[in-house]
Amino acid sequence: MKSQVQDRFHDFYHTWFCKLEEILHHLLQLSTLRTQMLPLKEHDVNVQHLVNTATTHIKQYYTVKWAEAREDVLPFFAPTWLTPLENASSWITGWKPSMVFRLVRSLATASFGMSEEQARKIEELRMRMRMEEEKVEREMERLQVAMADHKMVELAKLSSRAEGSGPGVAAGREGEVAVKGVLDGLERTMKGADCVRLKTLKGVLDLLTPLQCVEFLAAVLALQLRLRQWGKKETGMPHVPRLNERRPVTN
Repeated sequence: MKSQVQDRFHDFYHTWFCKLEEILHHLLQLSTLRTQMLPLKEHDVNVQHLVNTATTHIKQYYTVKWAEAREDVLPFFAPTWLTPLENASSWITGWKPSMVFRLVRSLATASFGMSEEQARKIEELRMRMRMEEEKVEREMERLQVAMADHKMVELAKLSSRAEGSGPGVAAGREGEVAVKGVLDGLERTMKGADCVRLKTLKGVLDLLTPLQCVEFLAAVLALQLRLRQWGKKETGMPHVPRLNERRPVTN
């Protein structure tokens, strides 16, 4: 049986993801102007506005996610709103930050136009984020050990058997406290992983020009949309445009 958090977030995610595809479409339109070498000064305001729209939409996901996880964190470690492929590629309830840097490298070898200074700073950022990744992974490993601890298992058994009053109830309460500690740890670790994701995105965007931000965000969103498309078996899945599939720009 699904929890209320699962139901609410499932509905939110569907709406949020539809908006994500719409944002990708607009990013690809602006990216078309860049590849066609058209003058873009008059489009600077639109470019920045779209970058802000994309980043605000991404932040909204985490705002809602954290609010729901405060009530029940477990659904985010087994999300029913994702496909099995998306779940299989997940790192602590989301995408792994190091993936972003591989994407940046692939863009840099194409027509991204990254300077040596940008490349150096992005490499420094990658190393810092890798250290934060490892810190989150160590915390997750600690929680997994705690959940498998023999005493933890025994407390859970006592908690399920506790009835009436007396020692059984006391043991049951002790078990509930232990379980709550693990759940709090999962929520804290999930937020830690999300913070690394957000810092990675912000760190990269801060080092790019506005037009590079458009290309970068288009690549990030397209990757997420493709992964979902590949994980869907239903034939009615909406078409996800390829990065090199440029749609005509409309005024």
